[in-house]
Parts: sequence; structure tokens; C-alpha cells
Amino acid sequence: MAATIELLDEIVSRSDRPADLVANAFFRARRFIGGGDRRAISERVWGILRRYGQLAWWLDRTRHPDRSGRAIVGADLMLVEKVPLHDLQAMFDGGRYRPAPLDEAETRALRQLDGHSLSHPQQPDWVRLNVQEWVVPHLREAYGESWGREIAALETPPPVDLRVNRLKATVEEAQRALAREGIETERMLYAPNGLRLKKRLSVVAGDAFQNGLVEIQDEGSQLVAALVDAQPGMQIVDYCAGAGGKTLAIAAGMNNKGRVVAMDVLETRLDRSAQRLRRAGAHNVERRALGPDNAKWLKRQKGMFDRVLVDAPCTGTGTWRRNPDGRWTLSPHDLAELLPKQAGILAAASRLVKPGGGLIYATCSVLPAENERQIDAFLESHPDFAVVPIADLWPDAIGTPLPPDLAHSPYLRLSPLRHGTDGFFAAALVRRSSPPPSKGEVSSSHEGEAVLRDAADGVDPSAPASGDTSPDDGGGKEP
Repeated sequence: MAATIELLDEIVSRSDRPADLVANAFFRARRFIGGGDRRAISERVWGILRRYGQLAWWLDRTRHPDRSGRAIVGADLMLVEKVPLHDLQAMFDGGRYRPAPLDEAETRALRQLDGHSLSHPQQPDWVRLNVQEWVVPHLREAYGESWGREIAALETPPPVDLRVNRLKATVEEAQRALAREGIETERMLYAPNGLRLKKRLSVVAGDAFQNGLVEIQDEGSQLVAALVDAQPGMQIVDYCAGAGGKTLAIAAGMNNKGRVVAMDVLETRLDRSAQRLRRAGAHNVERRALGPDNAKWLKRQKGMFDRVLVDAPCTGTGTWRRNPDGRWTLSPHDLAELLPKQAGILAAASRLVKPGGGLIYATCSVLPAENERQIDAFLESHPDFAVVPIADLWPDAIGTPLPPDLAHSPYLRLSPLRHGTDGFFAAALVRRSSPPPSKGEVSSSHEGEAVLRDAADGVDPSAPASGDTSPDDGGGKEP
């Protein structure tokens, strides 16, 4: 309990850093904490972050004197685990490695929690669903009246999802390799190369992971990468490569034939990717930082690429089940800052797409301001691009049964409630081979859609493209 309180206080005080990074540093500095205790502490802290809004509401109601880790942990023990106050006082007795005793004000406030549950009829919807009040209008816009059920699904702990690296193994071979390590998996419903662990276990120390047979990647992220429909011989840009998960998936789809350029604003993040790509056996990836040093290179590459993936920086609202601290650190100012950045990145990346080529814009956000409205604004100022409906791409790019709710949707919208994935958005666009018709002219609504399923005009999918013979490593940091 003392370590839980200490870690929670560090996460709250370091709100500028993601909770998982704070926790990693916390445990590295305290190697005396055993593996079992680390898991117990982490599970308790992550659970508290998921229900922090309701816990804080109860502390306000009981006029608890502070919002410290000990206050939140005490309330959680009483409201969620039904620990009576006298038992809580025995835990908080100031003994060796134990929390300091409760003072009179703390005891008076916590006494009011005896016999209560976490939920209360007087809690507003936004408190009951553990989100900030300002986010609710955005969620209602995204989901309508079902927004409560969608957000409740984001409170559930996520599964461990793996993508099988087809450069090293088939799905069946990877499944057997994991089984030999005592890790049982099942095939994913939608991602063709995906496996989901039946029980939450660590895989990173095992041979299957260390030998590059599998990578940790949410099913939704795998589907976004699959929409690129990477084929051997193509030239592809992952414009915001980040940790490199999608870069690796794209390279595997190309069977190391062709060229993938992984780009990111943080050159150090790209530099750390070499080990990950070596483990995967991906040899057709080069790394380039987005910055002044590569401005001339970018200008020369205008209209050169068959596919450009823009996995834009976003609020991360779709990953709240993995990163529950994001529920409380996100601010309206953050969203306001991100929107023009996303628009600028999308516009800049679009210049790299060749006529007839594909542009895929994706976020791990569920907020329409970052998704549908960004695409609407882009199309308004870029009439040479058109949306390709997801249902038209799915059979060839992914090949599994199409989720029924996507049958008539122009975009890929994924959620834990409907698809068992993180929340993702993706739009697939095609750059027209000829200028759009002027007003009054008739045009086929399906112009160019097949181009996103096949290699671009004039490209032999079996022929190596430039970059094959002198590859660089790229990708992202270790998961």
C-alpha cells in the first residue's frame, strides 16, 4: 500500500509525463520490489486511474482534507474492495514499510464511506464514466446517445495483442512457438496476422518475441497498417512513424521488396529503432527526421510515393483503457493546439503522394474534431483527393469478414465496445490521376479506388525499387 501511494503521488505530480514512463522509472529505482509486488502495485494504480473521477467525487462529498495518494487509495479500498474503516486503520499504522497512521480529519472523512459503493445516484454522467466534463460534448458528437456505453468499454483492462511477423513465421508457426512457452493465444476476428493472449502474460522475454516472430500491437493498430495495403515493390512513407509498429507491419507486407521511409520529428526515437527492425528482419526501411535538415529531400520527393501513412499526433482518447492517466491530463488547450498541427501534417504529407497513389490518415482518437472534421477540411482545400470507402478496400487489403457497422461507413472507426480494439480512426484517400471535373460534369464516384488495392500504375510489384540494396534500419522503441 505504501508503494502504491508513493507511485500514485509521483504520477500525479509528473502529469507532464505518461504514467507508464513514470512507473517504469519508479520500479527501476526500487529493484528490491519483487515481480509479484510490481504487478500488484501496477494493477492497483491503473485501476485507481480508471476510476479516479468517482473517487475524487467521494472525497469532495466527504470533505476529505486533501487529494493525496493516501486519500485516493484509502477511498478506493473502502468503496471498491469494501475494506471496513477499522481494517483500513490497521493497514495505515505507521509500521515498517506501511503507510503512516490516519489523522483525525482523514478518519472523519473516510468514516462517511463505510457501507457505500463507488457509484452513487447523485453522480453526474461524466463523473460516473470517469471523464472530464469538457470532453462530454465531443463524445456525444462521436457516439450520440450510446456515448456512455462506448466510454464504459474504455474503462476495461485491455488484452495483450500480438502481430505475427510474416517475414519470420506464419500465424500457425508463431502460435505453436508461443504455446511451447506456455502462452496460449487465439486468432483475432479482424486482423489477419493477429493473435490475442487468452491470459495476460509477459511475452518480451520469450524466444518467440526475441527472435522476431511476434510484435506487441493492438488489433486496431494492425488494421490501420493493413489499410495501407503495402505490396512488394512499392514506395511508401510512414510520415509519423513514432514507435514504429505500423512501419514494421508495412515492411512485412512488402516482403522486404520496395522501400519504406520512416519519418518522425524525434530523431532519437528513430535512432533507437534499429534493434527492433533487426529483430524483425526488416531490411527495406530507411529513417529520416522531419526537420530543416531534410526539407530539401522532402521537396524533391513530391509526388513520388505509392502510399503515405499519416498516423497523426492526437489526444489519444482511443487508448484510455491502456493509458487511463490521459483521461485526467488532457485539456481543452491540448486539443486546440493539436488541431492545426494535424491539418498541417496532413497537408505536407499529401504532397508526397503520386497521382493514383493512396493517402491514409489515422489517429488513436475518438473525437470527431481530430478525425472526420480534419478530413472534411482537407478535402475542401485539396480537390485532387477523394475518399475511398473502407468497405471497398477491406476485401483485398484485409480479407477477413467486414464488421457490419463499417459496411456503409466511408471511414474506419474502431472501438472496444464494438470491435474489441482500442479506439481508432482512419480515412483512406486517393489522389486522382486527373483533375476533378468542374461543376456540371459527371464523374464516377469510384474513380481511382482500385489503385489503393493494387500497385500504382507502371510499377511491377515483383521488381525491387530503389532503396532495396542499401537499406537502413528504422521503426520505433521497444514496447
